[in-house]
Amino acid sequence: MNEVADRLTSEQVSPPRYTEARATFAMKWKIAAIVSTCVAVALVIGIFAYAYIRGAFTRHPLDPQALVTQVKQLRQLVTVKYSIQDVVGLREEKVPFGEESILLMVKGEAVAGVDLSAITPRDVRYIDKRAVIVTLPGAKLLDTTLDEKQTKVWDRRITWWTPWVPYDPDLEHKARLQAIDNVRSAALGMGILGQAQKNAEISIRGFLGAFELKANFKTRPLD
Repeated sequence: MNEVADRLTSEQVSPPRYTEARATFAMKWKIAAIVSTCVAVALVIGIFAYAYIRGAFTRHPLDPQALVTQVKQLRQLVTVKYSIQDVVGLREEKVPFGEESILLMVKGEAVAGVDLSAITPRDVRYIDKRAVIVTLPGAKLLDTTLDEKQTKVWDRRITWWTPWVPYDPDLEHKARLQAIDNVRSAALGMGILGQAQKNAEISIRGFLGAFELKANFKTRPLD
């Protein structure tokens, strides 16, 4: 009889078997709730931070001075180079008679661009919160050179009946100067200045697009 009473007492005092599992399950839910709350708070903070930053940029576009400073960094990106091949022939009359001639095969390069360093804050005008008009200097021919490795004398002679007449040491130099003029004229005729102006506008438009600014352009009259 005593053994039965002791067993009943023990069963009444001892907690149910599922009490420990229930406590563990409740603890997991508490941890999950805390983590979820932290994630939600972080998400809300991130949304407000993004809205604030975006709003700040929307309310305060780049001022003209800052915009000009940024645009000037593109000065190396707005040049265009044309390569031109030509044949130059010169004849020089001799005294009292006869002549000397030279034939020069050349390859020249013409470089044109827009001098963005000449832009000032007065050349930038906002027409809308997100749109500007930029007045650019006109494109110029910056340099014209000959490729010495691809330039050579193809033929040079003096009339056969005046073999005693000496060669003119400056005739080749004169031919090279003529070749540079030819390369310059050919590049201008092929529209190098218009291409340089277009390249400048494309570069600046793409750059300002990163700041969500729409760019329109005017060309400053030549002095």
